Amino acid sequence: MVFTTPIFLFYFLPLVLGVYYLLPAARRSLFLVLASYVFYGWWSPWFVTLMLASTVVDWLCGGVIARSPRGARASRWAVAVSVTANLSLLGFFKYWRFLAENVDRLVGPLLAGQPLPLWEIVLPVGISFYTFQSMSYTLDLYRGHARPAPSFLDFAAYVSLFPQLVAGPIIRYRTVAEQLHRRSHTVEKMAQGLGYFALGFAKKVLLANNAGLLADAVFAADAPPWHLAWAGAAAYAFQIYFDFSGYSDMAIGLGRMLGFRFPQNFESPYRSASITEFWRRWHISLSTWLRDYLYIPLGGNRRGRVRTYVNLAITMLLGGLWHGAQWQFVVWGAYHGVLLALERALGRRFGALALPRPLRIGATFALVLVSWVPFRAPSLTDAVLYLRSMFGLREATAASSLVSGQIYGRFGLTVLVCCALLTWLGRPTRWWVEDGPRPLPASAVRRWAVVGLFVVAMLEMLVQSHNPFLYFQF
Repeated sequence: MVFTTPIFLFYFLPLVLGVYYLLPAARRSLFLVLASYVFYGWWSPWFVTLMLASTVVDWLCGGVIARSPRGARASRWAVAVSVTANLSLLGFFKYWRFLAENVDRLVGPLLAGQPLPLWEIVLPVGISFYTFQSMSYTLDLYRGHARPAPSFLDFAAYVSLFPQLVAGPIIRYRTVAEQLHRRSHTVEKMAQGLGYFALGFAKKVLLANNAGLLADAVFAADAPPWHLAWAGAAAYAFQIYFDFSGYSDMAIGLGRMLGFRFPQNFESPYRSASITEFWRRWHISLSTWLRDYLYIPLGGNRRGRVRTYVNLAITMLLGGLWHGAQWQFVVWGAYHGVLLALERALGRRFGALALPRPLRIGATFALVLVSWVPFRAPSLTDAVLYLRSMFGLREATAASSLVSGQIYGRFGLTVLVCCALLTWLGRPTRWWVEDGPRPLPASAVRRWAVVGLFVVAMLEMLVQSHNPFLYFQF
């Protein structure tokens, strides 16, 4: 089920909120688990069994860790079982075909041209998110950073909460532990939740979907001219940002309606003046997860300069592979790893020669645009061809120039200009929803602006045929 569809907006959400608030507090967590399983099982009921299996394994392992002295053999085994089970689940469903295809390329010639048999495996929606979230519970218990869940119901609610189940943010158990069995429900929280949801909904429907139409047109063109290739990369950059940050805003809003406070997942990342700053602002829940559970355990920056660069490279390579089982995601992660290492290596030496911040923001955005090409392209070969077009190393075809009318027409320019203005000059969602007291006229204007955007977005949703959520594939 997708947030920006009539079935969710007009049926599922009103029904869930209505029943939730009618139930006594003691029954609400159970209802949330059941509602979340219905939400997740809407794609395929068997997906629920996988999530439930991950939940049961980590609950049992967490119990062993909680009952064992810290560092005891039993707790170490429990952590190992939890990590192995979750990564095996993720690895089989997400990476088996990728592994089999590459093994086939290596050993195929030795088998007289007979390809290895490949299983057709359906990737469960959101498996990358909920396995990381569930696994972090046992890791935090082992480290002493969290207390054990008081009941299986609380833990099942934590893993399955439908607002952030399939595309994040990745929430640590300790962040919501208290809220799972004791949370407040106020008019203010409901109003804030509606505001977050409305603005995230508008981001997704009005900006991301329309920017996606432009990006799809350019990436499908055969050898676009260099300026059109850069415009297509910018359109995709806006699409993925407003798509994912819009989803995160909706998740935060839905959580607020149910009494939860989820952390922010984006902090205007395209306003970053370096790649390091970009990763502090982009998909914060994933970047901090990789930092805490991968980069720091590898040694972080505590084992010398060279080892720091290696740790950065490994972390970003695996971060790229987390996004998808294709070589272009590995290249995307490696690219960011190299940039992070270079910034760390050259930062102090050239700090005195730093450009003004607006120029550094522009340079960082250009570097990020280059990285989005392999992320968006169907294959690594297509990514290389597109990059050649961006840098004028490929002769543009006359047919591809026809796309210019779509990009530089009234619709295309309006979408790109609106995205750019909101990206670099707009206020963050929380400013519109909750940041600080304002005079009554300003508050009224803000509320009616949010309502107006939501109404326009709902009308647009009813006529749109292009409505994908990009991060569902991850």
